Amino acid sequence: MNSSLKDEPLLIIISSPSGAGKTSVCRLILKSESNIKISISSTTRDPRQNEVNGKDYHFITKEEFNLKVENDDFIEYAEVFGNFYGSLKKDVNLLISSGNDVLFDIDWQGAQQLLQSNPSNIVSIFILPPTKEEIENRLKMRQEDSGDNDDITTSRMMRFKDEVSHWVEYDYVVINNSLEICSQEIISIINTERKKRNRQKNLVNIVRDLIS
Repeated sequence: MNSSLKDEPLLIIISSPSGAGKTSVCRLILKSESNIKISISSTTRDPRQNEVNGKDYHFITKEEFNLKVENDDFIEYAEVFGNFYGSLKKDVNLLISSGNDVLFDIDWQGAQQLLQSNPSNIVSIFILPPTKEEIENRLKMRQEDSGDNDDITTSRMMRFKDEVSHWVEYDYVVINNSLEICSQEIISIINTERKKRNRQKNLVNIVRDLIS
């Protein structure tokens, strides 16, 4: 067992089908946990109302995004509903070097890329809505707030079944009946994972002393 890996901050992946509330849950987690910092994704989509460049996303052009892909600048990236999203390696490394756990608000495609890189400090969590009807209601509300057209909302619902099918690829699954309760459940998961890794690190040190 490599004890050095246990000292690394956690990489916390949170995914969900569109409209299940992962971004709202992530905001509550960040508000509650000062030692967790979010990896701000770069995206080619237009900002929604009240979104701030550099805070919610790094809004860039498709040409800029493609150049970053060619330069291998992303730790993960994906196309979602015709727009591209990606996490920059330099941003993630900066957060890790400061000793913070890093939160990724990403879809299953980006999650697969991170999971396939196989670091031992990843914790993956998938958020499910309580019902399909709830998703439909949330997407309609998002459409009203963001100005999305009917085609975008329809395409999100068509992808819902495929997105949900990826829940089995995650370490934990949480149902979002309430944003506050869901965020607290995820914080409990994170704390459990921290304790587990500290316990493993302590065991490594004990065994090392015993056999030295």
